[in-house]
Amino acid sequence: MDCTATRIPYRQTNYFSKLVLDYIDQLPEVQPFYAHPVSLSGIQDAMNKRKQFPTNRKILVQELQKQYAAVEQNKLVQQNIDALLDENTFTIVTAHQNNIFTGPLYFIYKIVHCIKLADFFKKTLPAFHFVPVFYIGSEDADLEELNHILVGEKNIVWKTTQTGAVGRMKIDQAFLEVITEIEKQLLVQPFGEEIMTMVKDAYREGLTIEEATFRFVHALFAEFGLVVLKPDNAVLKKEIIEICEDDLLNQTASAIVQKTIDTLQKSSYKVQAQPREINLFYLKDNFRERIIFNDENFHVLNTDWHFTKEDMLEEIKNHPERFSPNVIIRGIYQERILPNIAFIGGGGELAYWLQLKSLFENYQIPFPVLVVRNSFLMIEKSIKMMLAKLEIPSTDVFIGENLLMKQIVEKDANTTTNLTAEIERVQEIYKDIQAKAIKTDATLAQHVAALKTKAIDRIIQLEKKMLRAEKRKFATEQQQVKKIKNKLFPADSLQERKENILYYYAKFGKSFLQILYQNSLSLEQEFVILAEKE
Repeated sequence: MDCTATRIPYRQTNYFSKLVLDYIDQLPEVQPFYAHPVSLSGIQDAMNKRKQFPTNRKILVQELQKQYAAVEQNKLVQQNIDALLDENTFTIVTAHQNNIFTGPLYFIYKIVHCIKLADFFKKTLPAFHFVPVFYIGSEDADLEELNHILVGEKNIVWKTTQTGAVGRMKIDQAFLEVITEIEKQLLVQPFGEEIMTMVKDAYREGLTIEEATFRFVHALFAEFGLVVLKPDNAVLKKEIIEICEDDLLNQTASAIVQKTIDTLQKSSYKVQAQPREINLFYLKDNFRERIIFNDENFHVLNTDWHFTKEDMLEEIKNHPERFSPNVIIRGIYQERILPNIAFIGGGGELAYWLQLKSLFENYQIPFPVLVVRNSFLMIEKSIKMMLAKLEIPSTDVFIGENLLMKQIVEKDANTTTNLTAEIERVQEIYKDIQAKAIKTDATLAQHVAALKTKAIDRIIQLEKKMLRAEKRKFATEQQQVKKIKNKLFPADSLQERKENILYYYAKFGKSFLQILYQNSLSLEQEFVILAEKE
């Protein structure tokens, strides 16, 4: 695959929140909510803070070795795991739920950015080692968010009766039928058989979704040295028992994060995640339910489970794997078990991470550098040819459909439909009329103003009718613009939030991942448009 890359500011896309855009621009209003700027000096500061924090590297490496015993060994991955024992090794982390077949494209973009950033730091700071880590958010129980993918233009859904944490669900017959459906879509592509072999090797009947995701991501990225972590792990969760006990008994996180939320709201920023009094779920068998405290006892919502304080503390001591952090505590867990210095996330993720700095300070856990993940827009050859024919630059695809059509019509029409100049002349005429009328009777000024408003409104309506009439002459172009928009922005959303890696791998093979890596930015924060060459 050969392509050209164009970079534009995130603000130009109109798809990102004010908080994230202000964070990218490092505006003063956002500075109280993060610890380090997105810069090399910020990274070095984060490294110095991390060196002072005791991470249990031995336990981390032991658990990673156990997890990797189930897959084919890769030399670079093993070197990275072994390197984690060294105090001069740090991780660069990204995380996501275990969507089936990795879900939206940005799942892949996050990982590529993580790898690129680690490689950049290795070259820039050669005295240290940096390991890219993908943290599987396997305890999420929102099946409807994770059970589908878009392949081509077809939405394919896994329908299962299983409940609880999606990562603990098993590959069943219904899932195998989904694989068969995907295969029908992809085998016609040049690398369809290659990617389907990888899918079938990873997603085997009886395996959990977490394990299948682990194997599939490993198959895609092992050659880059990516380390994949399954944090649904009793040994690793022992590292945060004291924090979980504090949340259960004192509701510390709720109070601290709420103060930050209040400050954010005063700056007119939207809050991404609301803390609960208790920010833990009880995770067992086929359910993951919130823990609440009521009538001097702990209760698990939607179940008959209840515990005294003493019983609950005993439970978390003996079975830490049964306690699942929510979005407020999850980052604390991640940073407690990893020697991490940078976290790569999307706009929504970083919005809630910006709520957590004070919570990290409370538990004296180093807060990582927050890096907005890379975003890509893929423009395939057929779409690029349409854009060229319509003389639309790739950077203009973010403009609304109506405005794009207006530009096309006005550029190609024999007569312009823009009446701005005429409106300005009418305003001047009425200005002269008003001056004369006032000399006769000052009370006529309002009447003339009303006449002017009415006249201009009618001209504006005429302009719209002229544009509609001209557009009808451009029916073919309008269909092409609609097709371009539907392909690049399915369901009026960013392509990366809807489409899946399987289609692009089936079409372009491993070169697609290489193209992403080559064009992935490190600490720069810009949106990248990749256009396939003709």
